[in-house]
Amino acid sequence: MKPPLSKHFQSRVPSPIRLSQIEFQKRTDHVVAVNTAIGNVSLPMHPAMIKRMLSLGASDSPLREGVVKYSPTIGEKETNQTFLHLIASSGFSTQGLYAQVTDGGSQAMELAILGVCGPAGSKTGPLLLIDPAYSNYGSMAERTGRSTVVVTRHLEENGKFTLPQLSVIEKVIKESKPAALLVIPYDNPTGQFFPQSTLNELASLCVKYNLWLISDEAYREVFYTGDQPSCVWGITEKEVPGITGRRISIESASKIWNACGLRIGALITDNKDFHEKAIAENTANLCSNSIGQYIFGSLFHESKEQLQAWFQKQRAYYRKISEDLTTNLKKLMPKLIVSSPDSSLYTVVDVRNILGPDFNANKFVMYCAQKGTVPIKGEDKTLLVAPMDGFYSPSSGSPNPGKTQMRIAYVEPPEIMAEVPQLFAQLLKDFQSSY
Repeated sequence: MKPPLSKHFQSRVPSPIRLSQIEFQKRTDHVVAVNTAIGNVSLPMHPAMIKRMLSLGASDSPLREGVVKYSPTIGEKETNQTFLHLIASSGFSTQGLYAQVTDGGSQAMELAILGVCGPAGSKTGPLLLIDPAYSNYGSMAERTGRSTVVVTRHLEENGKFTLPQLSVIEKVIKESKPAALLVIPYDNPTGQFFPQSTLNELASLCVKYNLWLISDEAYREVFYTGDQPSCVWGITEKEVPGITGRRISIESASKIWNACGLRIGALITDNKDFHEKAIAENTANLCSNSIGQYIFGSLFHESKEQLQAWFQKQRAYYRKISEDLTTNLKKLMPKLIVSSPDSSLYTVVDVRNILGPDFNANKFVMYCAQKGTVPIKGEDKTLLVAPMDGFYSPSSGSPNPGKTQMRIAYVEPPEIMAEVPQLFAQLLKDFQSSY
């Protein structure tokens, strides 16, 4: 006999954004994977970050002698100032904000959920999600013993996700008594953009029912609507009296700054008590990556004008990929529902009008990872995508709305992203033939 695993470990399955990659790595053939299942950006970092990375041994580098000490748990001063500087460069006030560096946005998520939500049956309520929601929030809630409740969006025939009416959200708040509402203004996975007016409306509900407002701002400044950027720090006391002291933002170096593997993020709040307790909680983890903090801190020395130019470059890059992908998918498969993103790096596709409501996206994803092969330009390739059912809570309805949906990330170089429509169409056809 062997000692048993914990109940939690026994129930764990890979995240939908990693599932296909794990399966593909078991293959022994020479097929090349076009991996659009995870937002693993393939662009170079900002030039200032690259310069620091390549100059770790320079005379002005704190790492020049090869000594890499722990940083303070709160993070290096320069790194925290950098995150606040980036918020300010988008036009939002940072007065009264407290910053703490974390191991990517992921650790910031975990600390936020742990800090404001309670386990089932406790006096502190659950986390309110707007489904479909980034799958790691459900995983973090489960890991920390916290529960979640949801309001659900639906992917319409025109490729738009519907945001539930405020009255519907308010009804769920009254019934479930959550402790916090999570919003992703530049939404992952849907690409929906929440303008400042929408954030203000949701913030008003948080004030009315005494909720925390957690905003995941990892994709701030990547939007294609022509609007102004939106931000939890753009909600003012004038528009939403009482909002101060209940806001938390999750920041990341991963997406806008093309530094996924650096694993640097931040937890920012306007509540001093939350800030101090979050640092106390994180002392158990000692500190975040010291080398990554130093590299990311280079952005503190870039001007607002230089940063705005970078934002515009990022938007133009992803807008072109989004438009081409949407157009070519619809050209090859006219009945395919393709979301038309207004922000972030993702498109959601739904095959319900092609293969019916009983289609199982998980099986298709596994087929692509384990067996799929399409010859393109002299190479055998397959496509890795993320099944959407893991982005919906079990309480979103039965059958799971994501059963016929998949998420595609704009993370491969443009010339490779151009192959995605052909790969998807052919693999879907091959899958139909083999099942």
